[in-house]
Amino acid sequence: MKKEIILVLLLITTLISCKKEVENPADLIYFGGDIITMEGDQAQYVEAIAVKSGKILFVGSKAEAEKLKGSNTEMRDLKGKTLLPGFIDPHSHFMSSLAMNSQANCQPAPAGEANSVEGIIKALKKLKEDKKIPDGETIIGYGYDDNAMPNGRLLNRDDLDNAFPNNPVMVIHVSMHGVVLNSKSMAIYNINDKTPTVPGGIIVRKPGTNEPYGLIMEMSYLPIFAAMPKPSIETQLSQLKEGQMFYAAAGITTAQEGATHMDEVTMLDRGAKEGKLFIDVISYPLFTEMDTLFKVYPPKVFGKYNNHFKLGGIKITIDGSPQGRTAYFTTPYLTGGPGGETNWCGQPSFNQDEGNKLLKRIYDAGLQSGFHANGDAAIDMCIKAHEFASAGNPTKERRTIIVHAQFAREDQLDKFVEYKLIPSFYTEHTYFFADTHIKNRGKDQAFFISPFKTALDKGLRPTNHTDFNVVPINQMFVIWSAVNRISRDGVVIGADQRISPYQALQAITTNAAYQYFEENNKGSLKVGKLADLVVLDKNPIKVAAMDIKGINVVETIKEGKTIFGK
Repeated sequence: MKKEIILVLLLITTLISCKKEVENPADLIYFGGDIITMEGDQAQYVEAIAVKSGKILFVGSKAEAEKLKGSNTEMRDLKGKTLLPGFIDPHSHFMSSLAMNSQANCQPAPAGEANSVEGIIKALKKLKEDKKIPDGETIIGYGYDDNAMPNGRLLNRDDLDNAFPNNPVMVIHVSMHGVVLNSKSMAIYNINDKTPTVPGGIIVRKPGTNEPYGLIMEMSYLPIFAAMPKPSIETQLSQLKEGQMFYAAAGITTAQEGATHMDEVTMLDRGAKEGKLFIDVISYPLFTEMDTLFKVYPPKVFGKYNNHFKLGGIKITIDGSPQGRTAYFTTPYLTGGPGGETNWCGQPSFNQDEGNKLLKRIYDAGLQSGFHANGDAAIDMCIKAHEFASAGNPTKERRTIIVHAQFAREDQLDKFVEYKLIPSFYTEHTYFFADTHIKNRGKDQAFFISPFKTALDKGLRPTNHTDFNVVPINQMFVIWSAVNRISRDGVVIGADQRISPYQALQAITTNAAYQYFEENNKGSLKVGKLADLVVLDKNPIKVAAMDIKGINVVETIKEGKTIFGK
């Protein structure tokens, strides 16, 4: 009997030891929290997902997922946290992330502490002290918001000269479409009383003189921007990791460089080839760079990733910013122009004929275009250019993006539907700049800014962005602003344009993937898609609407590998 028992035990041991290993085991299995797939127009939850070799292997019940557990499978218990597809950035300026630590934050609260001219000077002095910037070297600040200055007291050349007599100083406007320079910087860029204001440009002059004194914007700013001091390519390459971490910390696994110059394209391409990118970066080079760009990067190389870097299309800038009063409208600003102009509607960067030819060149090359257009007159120009450039086939799906599209009229949204144009809205303006828009444009237009609900009701698939570094990278704030539409002063800015938290999530997941022609690889939790994931400490769909901005990103996963948190 004892021998029989031993034989039975040996047989059981043998059977256990011979148990067949799972044929296709998962690398990771996530379970134990709210897992939102982002498939469909209503929130769908599953118990678990399995990941293998950077892609999603399974989505469904925990019991079925466990059948994919092998000896080396890592089981990740979410412990009540929420897992979603990684966030996709529809529009920002990735290159700005590389310079964040070498520039002074001159933004007003809550993004910074520079709520006055004195606050701006304080931020610039702190940078000079902290970075030990010697006399003679340029000091750069970002985020100056002239509309937020108390009592209309604006930053000017004399303020900067008095505070920094021995350094060139540049303070970039919050719109990123302009700058205030001191005298030493003006000398570097040959800006003086004989400098003309070019078409599409703004140069604020000292009252009673022709001397440049304050903001230099739009087409007058572009040559300055192109010639601004930039770190070496080697320095920028060394900054790539830190820059990507700004995005990863916000749960973003795909970022955009939304107005790329040729030298920046070259740097990003080299960084990709050297394996320095761990999130996907999509570049939209500026229309002004096309001739040079196409000699090195012909249209046939666009739309394909190379080690996380992709050229997405060409960026065309039609107008400026509404907060800078350089957006182009069909009706005048209530407050005049930035240089004291009367009956001021803003102005385009170029005329309609030039815009038509630009877009036709892009379409003829088979490329996607992203228009920067804020004012309704600028959006009219986009629509007319599309009609001209589409060679009699304006309804063909090209996924042309109207970046910002903030003051789109309802009739223009109808044209977006007809022509399959994609609005990439900017609902954070309802918080950061709503008071300025009400003052400049009146309540009716200000309350219809970024008309998300109307766009959705018409069947459009809008995206929603930060335009970093105009405002900080914070995807929870992006969602919060679309759901609540509340200004700094607590005023609801267009309650009828509020959307649900799920719709706000779609704008930075499924809709954003569609914008980039990447809906088959990203944007939702589906078998075969990339395992780009984000873990949040709370569920944006289940918390109170006002609490969404307090949700934290716990972990960001790119193709199955944790790049932030854990």
